[in-house]
Amino acid sequence: MATTREIRRRIRSVKNIAQITRAMQMVATSRMRRAQERVLASRPYTEELRQMARRLAQAASGDEKPALMVERPVRNIGIILIAPDRGLCGALPSNVNRKAAQVALEQRQQAGNGAGVLFVAVGRRGREFLLRTRQSLLAEFTGLGDYPALADTRPIARVAIDAYLNEQIDVVYLVYTRFVSTLIQQPQAIRLLPVQPPEAIPGERAYHDLYIYEPDPAEVLAALLPRYVETLIYQAILESRASEFSARMVAMKNATDNATELLDDLTLTYNKARQQSITTQILEVVAGAGG
Repeated sequence: MATTREIRRRIRSVKNIAQITRAMQMVATSRMRRAQERVLASRPYTEELRQMARRLAQAASGDEKPALMVERPVRNIGIILIAPDRGLCGALPSNVNRKAAQVALEQRQQAGNGAGVLFVAVGRRGREFLLRTRQSLLAEFTGLGDYPALADTRPIARVAIDAYLNEQIDVVYLVYTRFVSTLIQQPQAIRLLPVQPPEAIPGERAYHDLYIYEPDPAEVLAALLPRYVETLIYQAILESRASEFSARMVAMKNATDNATELLDDLTLTYNKARQQSITTQILEVVAGAGG
């Protein structure tokens, strides 16, 4: 059994750990609230932009497709992996990295003919995973901050669009963690390029009968698509940030709770050891007096 001095040392260590994890929990909670507000506020805009792209694509259905909507045989696959810059957020980095690896495997099998995969890493945890597994990196972006602006994410969209237009890659997927709630974050993959607008809603009236487009729907759609791609990437980054802070808050809360439970157990063990030591000393005194 450990001595009382060793137990006291362990108690001090656990107390220090609990103070650190509690402080990190409070910081993550503050950042989580702001990140959640940003992602919830941006979702209506992103959804309306999706519907606008769908309406324009429907109106321009008889015209030549814009360059960002042209389908071609898949020889090289591009994957934009959005992961956290920092750890201490539970299994979230592992889950999104595993999702990216799964998408790469599935798309490579589906494309066949020895299709290659190029990754764009957004976040240090994603970059470290890709380097560790020896994947091909097209570009990497780290240190975007806790609350990135749209201008900070445009270079990511530019890399993907340029690689697609230059036929360096033939299809691009976006892998990120979608924020559902404080306790639930879901790794998700969507096809980014070529752009595939949402399907028409059954029974919805054709919007090209209600509007007159200038110069024409095809040109308006071609001008909108780069902004569309930028917005999808920005929304995915906001979702990932909200998921990261939520997961970190939960992880730090669990760590604080575990430290508190361990502290209670150590305190009980210390009291038992101290009581046993006192009892032993009393028995020695009594035995000495009796002798």
